[in-house]
Amino acid sequence: MISPDVSPDAPLEAQPAIGLIGMGAMGSMYAKYLAAAGWKKIYVCDMPAKYEALKETWKDTPNITVLKDGHLVSRIADWIMYSVEAEYIERVVAEYGPSTKVGAIVAGQTSVKAPEKAAFEKHLPEDVHIVSCHSLHGPTVSPVSQPLVLILHRGTSDSLRVVENILRPLQSRYVYMSYEEHDIVTANTQAVTHAAFLSMGTAWASEFTYPWEHGYYVKGIEIVKVNIMHRIYSNKWHVYAGLAILNPSARAQIDQYARSATEIFKLMLAADDVGLRTRLYRARDTVFGSGDGKRKHILLSEDMLDKFSLGKRPPTDTTLTPIEGRAPANSHLSLLAMVDCWAKLGIQPFVHLELAATPIFRLWIGVAEYLFRSQERLDAALFAALYDNSHRSNDMEFVIAARGWSQCISFGSFDLYKQRFQETAQFFQPRFDDATKLGSAMIQAIMESSKDA
Repeated sequence: MISPDVSPDAPLEAQPAIGLIGMGAMGSMYAKYLAAAGWKKIYVCDMPAKYEALKETWKDTPNITVLKDGHLVSRIADWIMYSVEAEYIERVVAEYGPSTKVGAIVAGQTSVKAPEKAAFEKHLPEDVHIVSCHSLHGPTVSPVSQPLVLILHRGTSDSLRVVENILRPLQSRYVYMSYEEHDIVTANTQAVTHAAFLSMGTAWASEFTYPWEHGYYVKGIEIVKVNIMHRIYSNKWHVYAGLAILNPSARAQIDQYARSATEIFKLMLAADDVGLRTRLYRARDTVFGSGDGKRKHILLSEDMLDKFSLGKRPPTDTTLTPIEGRAPANSHLSLLAMVDCWAKLGIQPFVHLELAATPIFRLWIGVAEYLFRSQERLDAALFAALYDNSHRSNDMEFVIAARGWSQCISFGSFDLYKQRFQETAQFFQPRFDDATKLGSAMIQAIMESSKDA
C-alpha cells in the first residue's frame, strides 16, 4: 500500500508506479514535470503504432519507461491517468481498464467528465479507486498556480492524498469538485468563450482578410481578440470539439450565444437605440453589478497591450477611416453578445474566475470588463453598433459564423467540427508563428499583472 504522504524523496521501493496512458501534449507535459521532480517509476504508452517513435522521444529522459500498450501500464501502475480525447475515452478504457492493478487509483485528464465517468464506472474493476483530475490550461501554459481540478469519485481520503502528492510537482492550485460540477463550470468558463473566438476567426476568414494588417484590431482589447483567436486556431481541433459536443451543459450555452448575437444584430439593423441600450445596460448590471471597486482589473493599459499587436497602430491625429489613418469605431458585437449571454443564462463569471478560470477565460472576462465597466467605452460601442456601418459587414459575418458553429455543435458531428475548424485554421496558418509568440507574451504579462485580481 502506498503511503498517503509519499513524496519524490521517498526510497524507490516506497514510491508509487505512475502510469500515463496517452502521450499527447498534456500527457507529455505531466510526464516531464513528474520526472523532473524525482518520481522514478513512470510508465507511459500511446497507441501501439507509436511505440517505437515514443521510445525514441523519451530515451534520454531519466525515470520514464515507455511500454507498448495500456495493458502493460495498467498491470503495473499504482496511479494511472488516461490522457486521451473525450471522444475516445470509452473505447480506450474498455480496452485497458480491465487490466487495472488491484487497489490502483485511476484518473482521466479529459476536458469533459460525463463520458469519462460513464467509461470508468462501466469498465474499471470495482476494487480500484477513481480520483480524477483536469488541468484547466493548455500544454503550452505553465501549470504553476493554475487551477487543477481533483474529483474524488470512488475512494478514500488517503487515495486523494496520494494523488495530491503525486501531482504536487505541477505547483498547481487544487480545486475540488464532483464530475457534474466540473462539467458545469468548464461549460461556463470555456464552451462559450471558445465559441466566441471560433466565430471571430471564421468571420474574418470568410472575408478573406487579416484585419489587423489594414488598420483594424491593432489596439487595446482588439489586440487581445486577435491574439487569442490565433492561439485557439493554432491548437488541435479536438482540444475544443469534445468540450463543445460532449459536455451536457455546453450546447445550450453556445446556442444562447448565437441567439444573443443574432438578436443584438437585429436591434442594430433596426437602429433601435432604446431597445439596444436597455438590453445591454440590463446585461451589464446583471453580470457586473455596481462593483465595489476593490478588485484589481484584469487587463493592462492600452499602451501595454499595444506592444503585442500584430499590426501597426495608425496615427491618432487623422480622421474617419483606416485608409485615412484611423480605424473606425468597433461595435464589439462579440463582447456585447457574450455579456448578454451570461445575463440570459444567469452565469456569474467572476465566481468562476475565482474558482477555476482558464487563462483564456480570464482574459475574456478582462476585455468584457474593460468595455462594460466604462460608460464611455460602452456607449461608444453602442453608438458604433447603431450608427456606424464601418464594421457592419464584419458583424454580419460574425453572426453567420456564430450561428454556424452553434448548428455544427448541435449536430454532434466531430467530422463536421473538424472540417469547419481546419478550414478556418488553414487561412490563418501563415500568421501562426508570429501570433503565437506575441500571444504567449501577452498572456504572460497579463497573468503576472493580475495575480492579485
